[in-house]
Amino acid sequence: MIPGLPDDLAVACLIRVPRADHWKLRLVCKKWFRLLAGNYFYGLRRRLGLAEQWLYAVKCDGDGRVSWDVLDPGHRAWRALPPVPGEYASAVEFGCAVLGGCHLYLFGGRDPRRGPMRRVVFYSSRSNRWHRAPDMLRRRHLFGACVMGNRLYVAGGEGGLRSAEVFDPAKNRWSFVSDMAASLMPSVSAVHGGRWYVKGIGEQQQVMSQVYSPETDAWSAVLELDGMVTGWRSPSVSLGGQLYAADCKDGCRLRAYDEATGAWSGCFDSGHHLGSSHAVEAAAMVALHGKLCVVRNDLSVSVVDVTAGAGSPRWETVAGKGQIKTFVTNLLSTIAGRGRTKNRVLHCQVLEA
Repeated sequence: MIPGLPDDLAVACLIRVPRADHWKLRLVCKKWFRLLAGNYFYGLRRRLGLAEQWLYAVKCDGDGRVSWDVLDPGHRAWRALPPVPGEYASAVEFGCAVLGGCHLYLFGGRDPRRGPMRRVVFYSSRSNRWHRAPDMLRRRHLFGACVMGNRLYVAGGEGGLRSAEVFDPAKNRWSFVSDMAASLMPSVSAVHGGRWYVKGIGEQQQVMSQVYSPETDAWSAVLELDGMVTGWRSPSVSLGGQLYAADCKDGCRLRAYDEATGAWSGCFDSGHHLGSSHAVEAAAMVALHGKLCVVRNDLSVSVVDVTAGAGSPRWETVAGKGQIKTFVTNLLSTIAGRGRTKNRVLHCQVLEA
């Protein structure tokens, strides 16, 4: 594999090459290409703590075209990726999730011409390719989705859907789970404490919340007086057993849910706010290398170390394609009619390799 070195020592060298250079390794020879095309290489990187996490953003432009970009935190620059599969090039209201740490799934949604879909595709960060997966059992859009125990759960959707189903990648099969307590179009959901919390709009246009337990395969209603759902807003994320949510439009101030008191409290403030324009609106929150990332529509990313405690949170800003504007610059560009971005971030996920 490397002249003069035993193969096991050669592999020990290659797995330490930064992820950004893996495409170069594939071009060296067929042996290296086959090595990087299999699971052994990346499984070894993960076991030895060498796997790198990159941030992927699926976005939609003003014309409804779906595309996606990737951010290598080490280089701090977004890079456009090849087109998404044709089924999702103009789809809306679809789901997105990660299984196994390296497979990004797109599923369901609505095609502008053909209506709701059952389609499921996934991208592998190891092979750098898209693949087909078994279709869902029901067509659905505007639905909720989550991952628990490396299984993908979907539930609800427009049209009064109460059904829920789960995909097990080990069996490569979808199966039904218990129906929701009532039909719901989820607007925000999160896995917290081993259960899936969903909040959205019911058939009578009322705000309602439900929680699903995979252990009992049962849904139950969550009272609106419950402190968690009362102050819960999107985007949100569960990190280190703690549930966090945006406390302002640009996501520069966060709130955390305190189970002891049953209330939300603002505890992480960057001290530097970006405004309330669509461009800087917080679109997603994800966990990256143990830190909380806030991703905005202009692809700017703020990273906060929530383990530092509320008294001394460490915020760091990673500028994306659109550099973060000062208040004056943002105001002037808004007056000039250029302050709004056409891009809207639909989903953000973290993949490792």
